Amino acid sequence: MENEKMRAVICTAYGLPNVLKIKSIDKPIPQPNELLIKIMASAVNSGDARVRALKANFILRFMMRLIFGFIRPKNPILGTVYAGIIEQIGEQVKDFKVGDEVYGLTGFKFGTYATYITVNEQSVIIAKPKNATFEEAAAIAFGGQTAIYFLQKTKIAEIPNLNILVYGATSSVGTAVIQIAKYYQANITAVCSESGRGLAMSLGANKVMDYKTEDFTQLPNKYDIIFDAVGKISNRECKNIIAKNGIFVTVGGLEIAKETSEQLLFLREQFENGKYNATIDRIYSIDEIVEAHAYVDTGRKKGNVVLKITDNY
Repeated sequence: MENEKMRAVICTAYGLPNVLKIKSIDKPIPQPNELLIKIMASAVNSGDARVRALKANFILRFMMRLIFGFIRPKNPILGTVYAGIIEQIGEQVKDFKVGDEVYGLTGFKFGTYATYITVNEQSVIIAKPKNATFEEAAAIAFGGQTAIYFLQKTKIAEIPNLNILVYGATSSVGTAVIQIAKYYQANITAVCSESGRGLAMSLGANKVMDYKTEDFTQLPNKYDIIFDAVGKISNRECKNIIAKNGIFVTVGGLEIAKETSEQLLFLREQFENGKYNATIDRIYSIDEIVEAHAYVDTGRKKGNVVLKITDNY
């Protein structure tokens, strides 16, 4: 009997967005400890675009080929976040049931640019926020998880009268950092383009600087945390504005933010309590995957670019 088919975006090579092709492939079958999820929404993040383009310096690019595949990605279906509905469960699954609405992260396993995915029930997956659409649930996962991971490493909860500067404040990670820093009652300086000023202020920034016309490195302030949310500045550039025991954090290094279900639980709680904004810039259909990646490549997105995978819900 022929296997059921599903639609998936296949990354056929490293390169420009047009290397992404929609194909019909076998629909996965869940193992005894797995869930089959009908994906309603995913997101196109800077990390997805970086892997697709193999965008990095020579040494890092070589390392990326070792990790992801030399000629093309070994896991050709990109995408690391999803929100959807459980359609089938394996016989050993205990904590989920058919019909549950969930959201989760797959990390380097990728696989979320598809109409279906199978995941282990012990993976990073929980019930999505009750008041979130699938698009909103997909939007909050990547930036929120990354922000939580790096901020927890700074021991943000232990810093009194916290002053934080967020560079790239309107990126998916930056918008999350602002909101989580606000949760810790921080005084927040956001650095972004002038077009992002309103967004940064609405999310909780106390001060906004236009990186094109203002030099944030000459501020008189001293910051406990400087968070580079786009990987474009260095610790050295910030030496004049970092506090004596201050911490510089960047997403542009070799450290990968480890994913946990606890991070998703925190985001769900904040969203359900009206204290977290999904910050969606644009929503594309799966058929517009090339356009979605091209937009992310411009570097002008504000918050999250969501990929609507399935319409019928």
